[in-house]
Amino acid sequence: MILSDISVKRPVFATVISLMLVAFGIISFGDIPVRELPDVDPPVVGVRTNYPGASAAVVETRVTQIIESVIAGVPGIATIESTSRDGSSNITVEFMLDRDIDAGANDIRDRVSRVLNNLPDEVEPPEIAKADNDTQPIIWFNLTSEVMDVLQLTDYAERNIVDRLSVVDGVSAVNIGGQRRYAVRVHLDRQAMAARGVTVADIEAVMRSENVELPAGRVESIERDTIVRLNREYARAQDFETMVIRQGNGDGNGGFVRLGDVARVELGAERQRRTFRSNGQPAIGLGIIKQSTGNTLAVAEAAKAEIERLKETLPESMQLLTAYDSSIFIDRAISEVYFTLTVSMALVVLVLYLFLGNIKTVVVPAVTVPVCIVASF
Repeated sequence: MILSDISVKRPVFATVISLMLVAFGIISFGDIPVRELPDVDPPVVGVRTNYPGASAAVVETRVTQIIESVIAGVPGIATIESTSRDGSSNITVEFMLDRDIDAGANDIRDRVSRVLNNLPDEVEPPEIAKADNDTQPIIWFNLTSEVMDVLQLTDYAERNIVDRLSVVDGVSAVNIGGQRRYAVRVHLDRQAMAARGVTVADIEAVMRSENVELPAGRVESIERDTIVRLNREYARAQDFETMVIRQGNGDGNGGFVRLGDVARVELGAERQRRTFRSNGQPAIGLGIIKQSTGNTLAVAEAAKAEIERLKETLPESMQLLTAYDSSIFIDRAISEVYFTLTVSMALVVLVLYLFLGNIKTVVVPAVTVPVCIVASF
């Protein structure tokens, strides 16, 4: 009753307050984030550990069970789920809703750090991260070519596209789907290895020790100082074939056993278990991940604008197309909201006029409705 009395007795004051609310609403409207789902960070922490070359059973017993046993005592845990695959272990820890996610993640990092010495030497350090709904790409672009293969597409994308998309305002990261990086692949010949008495461990030890560049010191004189560099890197796949595995070929006649004698070395893909195709052609995907506070529509539009500029610099045989865009649904939903608000306001005015039959009485709610909607922003 107090607000209604003041508004009746002081109409100018009420008008000024309404105009101020409208002004603040218009100013705040541009800062409202637009997203498909609410900004809710679940209290979930993930632990990912890579064990290259190990089977799922070995990963389960040597990695997953050890890490699960040590993090099970962290307070506030609701559930623990784990998945062991060939070469990798994934553990998902969900906390109670009242548990602070930052404190829970720190507790898990502290527990996992205690068992690092109990894991095999070949295991990579566990990666611990808080789960975030915003880690899903909001838009995917497909990079295809009728001439280049996936290796060349990946190399081109990492050199010329990823960095330009990463600096777009509101972009948090750029995922590359179906990527294949160049790597030297060594195909061992078990019969040749058995004839020369060479094991896989011997080859692995030599490759780890030889394919490195170590500091060689410096040479100092009266007039100049020189840094000495010992070039031990292997630049081509053929260079690995000359690598000496051991002295003696296994028959007691001396000589050297080289990698080319027991294996076939070639330049290929680092991993060949995954493939990515677009319209039947080999391709790679570029997924745009926005920042947690970013506007989905603004980030998507900025990314599309950058893609259009990138298309002007692409080779003639290469195409960069939009494969998935979540901002389309959000844009259509917002347009539908505007349409619904307009229809609702019109129906309110029409119903009041039909029932009251007085245009002056209808003006008050006709003005109040938009003021309340804009002020709510």
